[in-house]
Amino acid sequence: MGKEEAGPGGPRVRRARATLRDVAEAAQTSRSTASRALGGHGYVAEHIKVRVREAADRLGYVPDASARTLKGSSSGLVGLLVSDLRNQFYAELAAGVEHTLSAAGYQVVLADDHGDEHRAVNGARAFLAMRADGVLLAPVGRAATEVLVEHGTPVVEVDRRSGVRGCDVVAIDSEHGARIAVEHLIDLGHREIAMVVDETKWDTGRGRLKGYRAALRAAGLPASRRHVLDLGLVESGHERELARFLDGGTEVTAVFAANNVVAELIWQELKRRGSDVPERCSVVSFDDLGWMRMVEPGITAVRQPVFEMGNRAAELLLGRVGRGGGGRSGTEVLQPELVVRGSTAAPKS
Repeated sequence: MGKEEAGPGGPRVRRARATLRDVAEAAQTSRSTASRALGGHGYVAEHIKVRVREAADRLGYVPDASARTLKGSSSGLVGLLVSDLRNQFYAELAAGVEHTLSAAGYQVVLADDHGDEHRAVNGARAFLAMRADGVLLAPVGRAATEVLVEHGTPVVEVDRRSGVRGCDVVAIDSEHGARIAVEHLIDLGHREIAMVVDETKWDTGRGRLKGYRAALRAAGLPASRRHVLDLGLVESGHERELARFLDGGTEVTAVFAANNVVAELIWQELKRRGSDVPERCSVVSFDDLGWMRMVEPGITAVRQPVFEMGNRAAELLLGRVGRGGGGRSGTEVLQPELVVRGSTAAPKS
């Protein structure tokens, strides 16, 4: 291995890039053992693994991903495709995924499709070009999942399901979460309960709408369409449409928000118009984010085990990668819980 030397007035010699062979020699082990130790695949005794990693750090060794993939071996990369990195839900999901995959020796490559199916497909193709060992995604359509599955890439869908065969799914029981939220309002004495949702295309939005209606029916209350606002049907001006909806439902004493994005819109609108929460209107949200604990009063919310969802999805992907992408696909449904805070109370008589 060449070294960088510079004598007085003499030419500089560029340091040669350290190779796996250099690392193996420095650690006094074979190249195959060094490869397993650095890649996190296969058994290597812990003391040898430490010795190899120390040698790699000392020599400044950087694995050549393209060379590995050309040989048909693991790239050590996993793709994660989400819909909106501004949404804390996806940040926490990514943290759960990375926690599990990094412990298994993988690097996570994160992409944001901004809720656009065309961009999702481009992201899937980018992961294929990187020869990612597997991909986790929250689908905004079927196309991205289909591209990956057709190319034999192991796939796990998270939060939403596209219906494409050949991939695993980790999701939340949205219907149950919505039902316990609305039952909480009913138990407090509310009879005129509105719901605001921003999509019913996916099983998340559909399930929450179904749970809302099921809770009302079980209590003998009408599930009136005029009490449901679907912002997904509105091109723009969600704030204006929400204001119009709240103005038209003067008898409404409580609002159920289908997710944290909708909950923030409702909270801001109620505060803008000076409506006291919960005296004038109780609010409960599906999703429990940090800001909901910081406002006054705190927001009653359906808490999802988001970090656990990311962990479990990553574990399923590792299993599918280990099987070469084969095996029967399965769906795991995690259960949410209701966290009661000050934004819900009995309606004024």
